[in-house]
Amino acid sequence: MTRSLSPILALVALVAAAPMALAQTRAPSVTVATAIRGDLRETVVATGSFVAREEVLVSPEIEGLTVVEILAEEGDRVRAGQVLARLNREMLDVQFAQNSAQIARAEAAIAQAKASIAEATAAKSLADQQLQRTRQLQQTGAASADALDQRISAARTSAARLESATNALALSEADLAMARSQRRDIELRIARTEIKASVDGIISRRTARLGQMAIGAMGAQSGDPLFRLIARGEVELEADVPETTLARMHPDQPAAIDAAGFDKPLAGAVRLVAPEVRTANRLGRVRVSVRGDQRPPLGAFGRASIEVARSQGILVPLSAVMFGRATTVQVVRDGVVETRPVVTGLRAEGRIEIREGLAEGEKVVAVSGSFVRNGDRVTPTDVASR
Repeated sequence: MTRSLSPILALVALVAAAPMALAQTRAPSVTVATAIRGDLRETVVATGSFVAREEVLVSPEIEGLTVVEILAEEGDRVRAGQVLARLNREMLDVQFAQNSAQIARAEAAIAQAKASIAEATAAKSLADQQLQRTRQLQQTGAASADALDQRISAARTSAARLESATNALALSEADLAMARSQRRDIELRIARTEIKASVDGIISRRTARLGQMAIGAMGAQSGDPLFRLIARGEVELEADVPETTLARMHPDQPAAIDAAGFDKPLAGAVRLVAPEVRTANRLGRVRVSVRGDQRPPLGAFGRASIEVARSQGILVPLSAVMFGRATTVQVVRDGVVETRPVVTGLRAEGRIEIREGLAEGEKVVAVSGSFVRNGDRVTPTDVASR
């Protein structure tokens, strides 16, 4: 009886051990990712404040006059030549009236001098003719020497009067030229009592006040101008970036700008890359222009994501690449791991470009350097299925 049960017990033990052996020989599961072809953009982040691309200072070009009228306010969009404020011109109007009288006086003096010249010219001509006849008569003895002397004196006197009249004309013409020059100066000063915008733009700040004494352009260097304009309304983000990043930046690189108070990023592009790096902090300056009609306020904080490189190729997760003496990935083919060297390119957004060594559609171990090695048999589990 005991002997007949032994084969049966052995068979039962064999069947019970089979699942355990199968579990021991089953390949371990690993997470894999599929190599896909796509676009990859490498970006750098630059933070700073919004500034005007060109700030135009509007100051009076005449001193000693008070502001009597203000015609523009902060935030107004103005055009070149538009009047922003007016200064008191009463004193200049008085000077203009005085100058008009001076011009009229000089013109009258010129007319009088011309008449005197005509009269002196006629008198001189008559005196010269009389002198000529007296000389002829004196040669025949019909005129005395005394009469000749009188004619000579009369001719010289008429010549002197003509010269005096000519000099008076020149003096009157000089007075008229000076008066007209003063007229141009007064007209220029009157024109400058209207404070005008020199360019199209947006008024960012107004310091002009009614009754304020105007300080000329030279004096304004030590004070505030009456107005500050954002030329053409162009606003930029001024940011500092590390010197290693600065070397990779150049004008026209696209950028997405996040600004306080705006729900969506603003489109922009790099306009200027400074040619120097500050030795104190090893940072360089860049200017990113804001495109479109939206304008963040000056001084507001902004952050720009600047695209410094773009490529199209085979992409895998950055975690799938092992960096060491050689750059490798672990390719899973038919359930077997193959360690393969690759040539990498751009890396951004958690992905990396594989330029050589991997084909589109191949599967790689999602996390390199795991417990699997070259030649191991594994059970692949795709990232998308998890």
